[in-house]
Amino acid sequence: MIKKGLLRLSIFFLYLVSLLPFWALYLIADFLYCILYYLIGYRRKVVKENLRNSFPDKTDEELKKIEKDYFKYLADLMVETIKMITISKSELQRRVKLTNPEVMQRYVAENKSVTAVAGHYCNWEWAGLEFSIESCLFFIYKPLSNKTFDDFFIEVRSRFGGVAVPMKQTLRTMVAHKNEFTVTVFAGDQTPVQEDANYFTTFLNQPTAVFLGIEKIAKLINSNVIFYDMRQVKRGFYEYTIVPLVEDAKNSAPNQITEAHVKYLEMMINREPQYWLWSHRRWKFASKTRCTS
Repeated sequence: MIKKGLLRLSIFFLYLVSLLPFWALYLIADFLYCILYYLIGYRRKVVKENLRNSFPDKTDEELKKIEKDYFKYLADLMVETIKMITISKSELQRRVKLTNPEVMQRYVAENKSVTAVAGHYCNWEWAGLEFSIESCLFFIYKPLSNKTFDDFFIEVRSRFGGVAVPMKQTLRTMVAHKNEFTVTVFAGDQTPVQEDANYFTTFLNQPTAVFLGIEKIAKLINSNVIFYDMRQVKRGFYEYTIVPLVEDAKNSAPNQITEAHVKYLEMMINREPQYWLWSHRRWKFASKTRCTS
């Protein structure tokens, strides 16, 4: 009971923080950066190793700049995620813009569902929340071990109509809605559990385990496959573009969809590397399995 009470108190504190104006939140983010980077060194060893292995041709000075820029953005991402708790639709739409809505309008007219792939890049949470305002959006997620926090974050992510689908229920949900127009969002850079690390490709100069589930489901429901290309315009403002990858999933070549979304994310990271989640332990199994492609 005490633990649950503390968790609820923490959630209430996050709610109060989310009420702060953006200028105050970004002052907090500046302070957070100093704590994360200089005081506690949050996962700096992981970040350094990931950057060094991903960009073997960059100098130490270039890698150091990316590392610092990443931690500055990570602090911003933390306060922006908290702001999701209370941000209004109008404020969110002012800060996150879809550059080519006509692509989605065409898919709606064709009544052909969409499998959307995103990376942990820029503020992917804001993009999903904004997109769910006007679209039937399913977002696939990995449940947190703590049910109180899991329920809380599902509620926040679903505020504007998005539907949370646990990873293990993805196939059942997609089959149940296969005759409806839906948009289903997957994170394409999640690390599979070891028993599911069956397919490896080269990603950022390293053999990398990749989920094949995105491709399998896209083929099953014969959806359009797109990628969310996201950019930061300025602090607290973003734009994202729908990039068609495969429009005939059922007849695509084996691994074509998987390779397409992995390579597109790689291109985005090379373009502006500071916005990807470098503190994630992405290459847990790379040394244990031979690269497939």
